[in-house]
Amino acid sequence: MAADSSFDIVSEIDHMEVDNAFNQADRELGTRFDFKNTGTTIEKSGEKINIEADTEERANAALEVLKEKLIKRGVSLKHLKPSEPVLSGKVYKISCELKEGISTEDAKKIAKLIRDEGPKAVKTQIQGDELRVTSKSRDDLQEVIALVKGHPWEFAVQFTNYR
Repeated sequence: MAADSSFDIVSEIDHMEVDNAFNQADRELGTRFDFKNTGTTIEKSGEKINIEADTEERANAALEVLKEKLIKRGVSLKHLKPSEPVLSGKVYKISCELKEGISTEDAKKIAKLIRDEGPKAVKTQIQGDELRVTSKSRDDLQEVIALVKGHPWEFAVQFTNYR
């Protein structure tokens, strides 16, 4: 009898692509005529990206430039969690957090969806910040991938370790 097939549902960020998108956004903010000499800056520290500008509109425009670059680099905007522009002294600040991993409660939501609407022979198991899906039938796994992809989650999902 054949062994079970499996795959993992994860929410991971390609950090190289985020760095590339950040560098492109930084370069564009430095060269675009509507941002020149306005004091609009973007800086990355760890898992946070901070945007500073002298007006709320410029801060939001700089955020849009960053989002545009992330989309072009293939990074889901569901990984980016920007705050509202906050006035700090004379500058507006937007702090963007990069979200990675599937929380336990989100993994439970995915498992419930698979249990309720997916094939009956499929088993799920939460492993840290990922969800393992196993079944004897690869067709059932393909069906689960289509089901999970088609659902509107608040977080990005990828499928890895398909065996």
